[in-house]
Parts: sequence; structure tokens; C-alpha cells
Amino acid sequence: MSLVVVVLALALLMFVAYRGFSVILFAPICAMLAVLATDPSLVAPVFSGVFMDKMVGFVKSYLPVFILGAVFGKVIELSGFARSIVTAAIDLVGRSRAVLSIVLVCALLTYGGVSLFVVVFAVYPFAAEMFRQGGIPKRLIPATIALGAFTFTMDSLPGTPQIQNIIPTTFFKTNTWAAPWLGVAGALFILVTGLAYLEWCRRRAAAAGEGYGTKHLNEPEPFPQEKLPSPWLALSPLVLVGVMNKVFTIFIPRFYGTTHSASLPGLAKPIVTQVASITAIWAVEAALVLGILTVVVLAFRPLKERFAEGGKAAVAGALLASINTASEYGFGGVIAALPGFLLIANGMHAIPGVLVNEAVTVTALAGITGSASGGMSIALATMAEQFVAAANSAGIPLEVLHRIAAMASGGMDTLPHNGAVITLLAVTGLTHKQAYRDVFAITLIKSAAVAVVIGVFCLTGIY
Repeated sequence: MSLVVVVLALALLMFVAYRGFSVILFAPICAMLAVLATDPSLVAPVFSGVFMDKMVGFVKSYLPVFILGAVFGKVIELSGFARSIVTAAIDLVGRSRAVLSIVLVCALLTYGGVSLFVVVFAVYPFAAEMFRQGGIPKRLIPATIALGAFTFTMDSLPGTPQIQNIIPTTFFKTNTWAAPWLGVAGALFILVTGLAYLEWCRRRAAAAGEGYGTKHLNEPEPFPQEKLPSPWLALSPLVLVGVMNKVFTIFIPRFYGTTHSASLPGLAKPIVTQVASITAIWAVEAALVLGILTVVVLAFRPLKERFAEGGKAAVAGALLASINTASEYGFGGVIAALPGFLLIANGMHAIPGVLVNEAVTVTALAGITGSASGGMSIALATMAEQFVAAANSAGIPLEVLHRIAAMASGGMDTLPHNGAVITLLAVTGLTHKQAYRDVFAITLIKSAAVAVVIGVFCLTGIY
């Protein structure tokens, strides 16, 4: 019965998310229903002592990253830098290679620190125009954007400032550059296989006489004729964020040491910080601050009139995204405390090999919750210590655990109820029936990449 309670709670959360209801509202409801079915007297104590503690702990650690990432993406958008980069990349690759152009543009923006959601809005108008001119079915646009923005630059490539690559640093005391060779190998597999699949789809559609299509919804307006900033100027903040992320990752521990103690007259006791566990978060935050300031300096005039409203929208979006994930994190904390979860955890222990065990656990929970960051947070919050102990006994570096967890989180997370998928389809004016099949194919490729990376490590020992 205890196992049924956990499964039903997870199923209910997945169902309400798929139906479009707020996870912020229903994550605690689903969690408390599970507690109610287990022991009604524990509902109030578990809500305050477990759900809220976990939720607030997540916000404490990651809210600044969400906000700074959203503001950076917004100033890149408002300054015209995003449009300049997209236009230049398309001109460089060629409009005849529409799929490759859009994938590369999405990858460039996300690896530079621009939010996935911002990338969808920024790139879609260009994708629609290029696919229309090339006679490529519009239904392939979501899968193309997903390949460029939701896969290898989100969690595979070392150093990416996306939240999925930051969360493991807290649990494994690593940094965002963990296991770089495995990350690159996984990224190449995803990129090559994904492009091959999309090209196969394009050729099949062309052979069948299927063009862009008609009577589509949310078709973008024609582009205004405006003078865009230099693409080299537009690229500089993205390059700066990547470079400074690496620089801060190296120098923060040197400056603060392993443990830092800070005293102020008004504090009852010193603030003691374990620097190793927070370095990656500080590094990304500092790099994003420098990136934002750089855009403001380089594009002060266009930002001056639009930053107030744009900043509000960015912060609102960041708050919604962070509280969504924090609610799922709190839900996971409650579920992990229930007797039914012990049965699931013991079942996971039966999976041979710590890396396979970690990958299956993370991607399963990411799929159930419909969130890469949420599913990974739940998995690592409940099982990270077990993964670390098993990895240490097997002689596996924690950097490898980091990369596998990050990549696995972005595997099955893009099921139909995933927020990014729902947003992507809404922006492009398509339905799940029209376009989700190809998005799911990219999901399968991304999931397969984790197995490839585990295989590379086991065969070569390279990480």
C-alpha cells in the first residue's frame, strides 16, 4: 500500500502538470495527500518541516541564478543582440540549410547563457521564415529548436551556465566544467544524430510533396527593417560570460580558501561558508552580472527606454520558473520521506552499476515531474550520498557523476507535460498531435546519449 501511495502521488502530479495546472499549487497538494494516506497526523508537521524546508532551501541556493540568467537573456533580446546573432549565423551557414542554421543559433544562445524560453521566442520568427522559404514543414520547427536549445548546450557541454549543469555542483562538490571530454562526446553524439534525424524527416516530407503548410496559427509578422548591432559586438557578452565563468571557477577557491569565516558586529556568530560547495554558483552569478553590465554599456541607448518593463518581465518569469522547480523539490523531499519511497530506492539499488543507477533514477524522476531541474533535484536530494559512496568504492570520479546526472536530467524530461515543450508548441502555434512526435524522437536521442557517455567512460576511463 505504501508503494501505491507514492506512485499515485507522482501520477497525480504528472497528470495535473500535463493538464496545464500550476505545479506551484499542486506539488504541495499531491505531497500532502500522500502524507494523509500514510498518517493523517503528520500532514501539518511534514508540510512545515519537510516540504517548506526543502522548497526554501532550493530558492536560497538557486534563485539568484534564475533571476540573473533571465535578466541577461532579456537584455540580450532588448538590445537587438539576439536578432543580430541569429541573422549573422543564418547568413554564414546559408538559408538553404535552415535546420542546421536554427540548431546552431539556438546552441550559441543557450551556451552563452540565454534562457531556453528566451531562445524560443527569439529564434521562432527566423525559423518560420526560413522553413517557409525552404518548403520545409512547419511541424519540424519545434524539434529543430529543441535539438539546439534543450539538449547538448543545456547539460552536456562543459561550462554551460544553464541551471541543469549547476545543480549537481552542490551535491558532488564539482564545478560546471566537470568531465569535459565526456560532455563533448555526448554533445557530438546528440548533434550529429539529431541533425541526421531531422534531415531524414525533411527528405521524407519533400519526397511526399509536403511543404511548409497553410492556415497555421501564430505566424510571425514580417521583420521590421532596422539597423542591427554588429554580430561581433553582440557576441562579446556571451563570450565574456563563458570565459569569466571559468576564471571565477578557478580563482574563487584561491581567494576564499576551502572554508571562509566572515564576522560582522551585528551577527551573533560568524558566517562559515564551505567554499567548495558554492564555488560553481558564485562563479556563474558573477559571470552573469558582468555579462549584464557589458550589454548595458554596449547598448545603453536601446535599453534605456525598454529595460524597466523588460526587467520586470524577466524577473517575473524567473520567479515563476524557480518557484515551480522549488515546489517540485519540496514534493520530492516529502516523497523521499515516505515508506513507499524506500521500496523504490531499494529497487533502484538493484540496477547494476552506479552510473546506470544514477542515470535511470534521474531521468525517470525528470520524466515524471516534467522538469529536468526538478527531477534531478529530487533524485540527488534523496540519493546523492548513496551515489557518492558507490562511486568512491568503485573508483569513479565525482565529476563523472556530475556529468551523467546533468545529461540524464535532460533525457526524458521533455515528455508532453514538460513546461518548455508546452511553451515551445504554444509559441509556434502547433499542437502535440502535429509536432510532438519529432520532439519525442529528439528526447530519445538525448536519452541514448547518456548510455553512450557511460560506455565511453567504461571503455576508456577518459572523463
